[in-house]
Amino acid sequence: MKPCRECQHEISEQAMACPQCGAPFPAKEKWDGWGVEYKSKATFYGLPWLHISFKYRAGGRPVPAKGIIAIGQFACGIFTISQFGIGVVSISQFTIAGYALAQIAIAYSLIAQIGLYIDEGYGQIVKSLGELLEML
Repeated sequence: MKPCRECQHEISEQAMACPQCGAPFPAKEKWDGWGVEYKSKATFYGLPWLHISFKYRAGGRPVPAKGIIAIGQFACGIFTISQFGIGVVSISQFTIAGYALAQIAIAYSLIAQIGLYIDEGYGQIVKSLGELLEML
C-alpha cells in the first residue's frame, strides 16, 4: 500500500485511480499522461531532430509531435508522418504541406484521394487552386 500522490489516501500500488480523489495511477510519484513520447536530445534551431508522440495528457488532450522529423497522431515539422499533419513533406491522413502523400491534403504538390494543390497533383478528387480561383 502507498499513499495517493494527490490526497495521501492509502491505495494499492496497482490502482488505476484513487477511490478517494480519482487521481489516475495514484501510486506513481509523477504522472503526466497516457501513451508514449520520445524527443531526441539533439536539436536544430530549438526543434528536436526526432519527436515521436502518441501521448495524451490528463483530460484527454493530445500531445502533438513537433520536430524536424515528427511522428504521431498530430504532428508538425519538416518531415511528418501522422494522422493530422502540417509539414514541408508529409505522409498523413489529413495534411497541409509542401509535398504530400495523403488521403485529404492541401499542398504545393500532392498525391491524394481528395486534395487541393498549387503546382501539381494526382488523385481521385484533386483540384488546382488556380482552377478554383478561375471559376470565381
